[in-house]
Amino acid sequence: MKKNKITKTEKTICVFCGSRPGKKSGFVTIAQETGTAFASEGWTLLYGAGSSGLMGTAAQAAMDAGGKVIGVIPSRFPEEVLPNLYYTIKTTTIQERKSVMFNCSDAIVVLPGGIGTLEEFFEVLTWKQLGWHDKPVILFSFEGYWDNIPKLVDNIVDNEFAQADSQKLYSVERNLPDLITRLRESLSSRSCSNE
Repeated sequence: MKKNKITKTEKTICVFCGSRPGKKSGFVTIAQETGTAFASEGWTLLYGAGSSGLMGTAAQAAMDAGGKVIGVIPSRFPEEVLPNLYYTIKTTTIQERKSVMFNCSDAIVVLPGGIGTLEEFFEVLTWKQLGWHDKPVILFSFEGYWDNIPKLVDNIVDNEFAQADSQKLYSVERNLPDLITRLRESLSSRSCSNE
């Protein structure tokens, strides 16, 4: 485990996404471009430490572009850690991993992924609904991947299982320039995370 120092002035983006590459080659490309863009902005990318799928792709691209990447991994999966991370944090459980990822970040971005990615998104959204944090939560709906989420949330609201303003708990961006703009705006108004 590396023991690099992380300063309080750095902005850290937690990325939840798939540990598989997905069906479309565009998913891998957009993960690469996202990692590169974060490095260009000077943002630290924080993710689940894996080397496979979109997770490993985004992280490797950020490192290749000179960016800092922090990985958080349960100790039972040491063989899955991407080499040469700026910093690696080992946790005991998956739940602890998510908590560390959330607490060490200033914003959450959700790229395409599977059931685990959905679970991570809805957990941080639940915490926001409860008033436990006010961090930006952004769905990156590349090629419409997450476009059914707002429909699902609308259905929940329509059936009165959530408040009418639930759609305001997160935002949806469909291309990388808009995602970067949204993050710049959100992060410029935030001091170092203390939630």
